[in-house]
Amino acid sequence: MFVRLYIPHSRTSLPASMFSRNDFSIWSILRKCIGMELSKITMPVIFNEPLSFLQRLTEYMEHTYLIHQANASSDSIERMKCVAAFAVSAVASQWERTGKPFNPLLGETYELVREDLGFRLISEQVSHHPPVSAFHAEGLKKDFVFHGSIYPKLKFWGKSVEAEPKGIITLELPKYNEAYTWTNPTCCVHNIIVGQLWIEQYGNVEVLNHKTGERCCLNFKPCGLFGKELHKVEGYILDKSKKKVCSLYGKWTECMYIVDYAALEAHKRSGKGTAEKKTNFDFVAGVTSGNFSCDLVVYPVVQGSREEVEEIPLPEADTVEVIPGSYLLWRIAPRPVNSTEMYSFTSFAMQLNELEKDMDGLIPKTDCRLRPDIRAMENGDIDLASEEKKRLEEKQRAACKTHSKSDDEWKTKWFQQGQNPHNGSQDWLFSAGYWNRNYPLLPDIY
Repeated sequence: MFVRLYIPHSRTSLPASMFSRNDFSIWSILRKCIGMELSKITMPVIFNEPLSFLQRLTEYMEHTYLIHQANASSDSIERMKCVAAFAVSAVASQWERTGKPFNPLLGETYELVREDLGFRLISEQVSHHPPVSAFHAEGLKKDFVFHGSIYPKLKFWGKSVEAEPKGIITLELPKYNEAYTWTNPTCCVHNIIVGQLWIEQYGNVEVLNHKTGERCCLNFKPCGLFGKELHKVEGYILDKSKKKVCSLYGKWTECMYIVDYAALEAHKRSGKGTAEKKTNFDFVAGVTSGNFSCDLVVYPVVQGSREEVEEIPLPEADTVEVIPGSYLLWRIAPRPVNSTEMYSFTSFAMQLNELEKDMDGLIPKTDCRLRPDIRAMENGDIDLASEEKKRLEEKQRAACKTHSKSDDEWKTKWFQQGQNPHNGSQDWLFSAGYWNRNYPLLPDIY
């Protein structure tokens, strides 16, 4: 028994276009906050997009077909290729996203059922300080479980903001009794003081198959001096004997390819490995990182300069050189034609906050779709959105103060803190019961 939250002819646009942020300065806010914990900073609503961070987390699921492809393969290395591509694709929707998602309120939830993609998901804000968001998705045919908790460590360096991801992401494939774990790369926002903001993500991501010992080592490359490495992702898969069996390469903003490891090394030795397709610009994109979203502005970086930037449209051709013998693992889905006016949302994101009539009385009163500040912003009423955002934040502070003075501790509803069963790390695990559609004693958070 669950409400169908996906309708084949769901909306293709938001009720109102996004607001211009040209007259606002992020630095004017952050310069007063040097040394502060960034998750405690209250940002003006103009810097938001009409989604909660819980809804933004749901965008991990846009490319669920890669999980289904992994399930369809009888070879563990082939499954690892699909899982690695899914790990990269999970951050692709942040590309060109210029808005900060709303900070979830403690106890806030979000659910999504996509029968066409074969999954259902529930998420909950399980902690306020530090802010922690937990999610649990499962295949409608019980063919996979995907879960995790996100709580980034944020650092403000004066000219940039860095978000180091914390929390383990886990994918389980019951058919093969396999579990894969990994963490997301680091996100950094540059040019906080002067110039246009631009974002990169970098760091090593290791996807581990706990049953076979096979692993995929991915390197999200930092931009580099002239932007030549911007968005690039390279890596390789190790079998259980730690032999490199194949290589992966591409850009998290475009596509990922797979090629035989020996073929890649031969390509590099031939001197062709540095010859990327020539373009006069590199694109930079954003990644969500916790309650202070690092996906604030997206602008291209002009080669030879890190300060002078100008807006340039996306080239039609890929900027990834395809090595002979490669085959495509994953390609980003095209954005809707009206995406620029709609906070650069994907088609998937456009539907996340849609509230259908048949949801009334079925989804719990803590669901993000019922948040008045997000709904007001989506409808184009920026003044009401700002008023409601302030009211909800004050209400949450008052509730936390009341709980701190009493013996009545806050208790999460759908997740419990415990050990990840595969690597032993601290995690938030789904405690079941949500899909029974029985929601007594829910907190009044809105």
